[in-house]
Amino acid sequence: MKIAYFDCFSGASGNMILGALVDVGLDVAQLEAELAKLHLHEYQLRFEKRSKHAITATHLEVEVHEPTHHHSRDDHDHAHPHGSSEEHTHAHHRHLSDILALLDSSGLEEGVKKKARQIFVRLAEAEARIHNTRTEEVHLHEVSGVDSIVDIVGSVIGLHLLGIEEIHTSPIALGTGFVRCAHGMMPLPAPGTLELLKEVPVRPTDIRNELTTPTGAAILSTLTQEFGPMPEMIVESAGYGAGSRDLKERPNLLRVCIGTKQSAPLTDQITILETNIDDMPAEILGYVSEKLFELGALDVFTVPVFMKKNRPATLLTIIAESGDAQKFVDCVLRETTTFGVRFYTSDRVKLAREVETVTTPYGDIRIKKGYHRGQLLKAVPEYADCSRLARECGIPFRTVYQAAEQAATRTHSST
Repeated sequence: MKIAYFDCFSGASGNMILGALVDVGLDVAQLEAELAKLHLHEYQLRFEKRSKHAITATHLEVEVHEPTHHHSRDDHDHAHPHGSSEEHTHAHHRHLSDILALLDSSGLEEGVKKKARQIFVRLAEAEARIHNTRTEEVHLHEVSGVDSIVDIVGSVIGLHLLGIEEIHTSPIALGTGFVRCAHGMMPLPAPGTLELLKEVPVRPTDIRNELTTPTGAAILSTLTQEFGPMPEMIVESAGYGAGSRDLKERPNLLRVCIGTKQSAPLTDQITILETNIDDMPAEILGYVSEKLFELGALDVFTVPVFMKKNRPATLLTIIAESGDAQKFVDCVLRETTTFGVRFYTSDRVKLAREVETVTTPYGDIRIKKGYHRGQLLKAVPEYADCSRLARECGIPFRTVYQAAEQAATRTHSST
């Protein structure tokens, strides 16, 4: 599974997310072609390399061509009260319905539309709670501008074009202090940002600047499947998105790592039952083993042992599903000569399994495949199929078995 891990050691904003995706390999021409399907024509994307504490990153600027309403990304005086000086404000303060209509009328893929809708709905819901109003009445202010729409929709498009199936994110860094906005001084983190980060792990800092913006918070809180440390993964590439400011305390960057998620080993618990038998005919032991398998035992086996006074005996062992002991105890006590059964719970690690059918010159044979952390470790032909075909074709069992192994190898190499 291809995943992205966002390392938010200096927070996150919309343009930092999109810049990081370009830095990690997102094709700008493809991104622009997809964004063109929004039918927004009054902007231009500008990507440039910037250095933050000697780390080279990609910075995104959305240049909006609105002659009477142009602000820079660092224009504090015109920032929205719940917004960010990392992001920017332009005209067209759209309602949620306006943005959803823009998405619905676009030529974007349905999956992209759906995720972008979810982000804007979360933004609107957060604003409505802050202002004690209805979602449909909220003016989205800065996040309804062309630049912020491009940041949000572009990030969703970028993740889609990179083939990301799952997103993981670190705890998100937050700044402190105040920011001057149109409605006066607002505390950091901004009210809108904090509302969006409810139930999300955050990492407060003493940096007196806005590190995480509402747009960054909305994108990551909506699209992330799991917050926490980097998951087990094979990192294939890493990129950095640059914020507009230079921070003394740390590089103002958002890092994204792209790679393959390593599946955790499959673990479960089983019950193991044991008893020593020294006074029962072997025929009965064979019958009891069959009965135990009929009851659903995972495995039944015997081992020769020596008991007290050096008596030769047999250790009967049953492996069963956890919590399934009683019916096996009852069977052993009823069917054998033993006076007691020991049982205990044991942890087990097992391979993830998959059954595939391959075609051989002698017929179809099932192959049991075993995976560990996403890697195929073994492929074993099914005994019952091989023995049946060996009898039907009148050939040695090993001939059929080897043909099945060769077919399984060919199938694996072709994938």
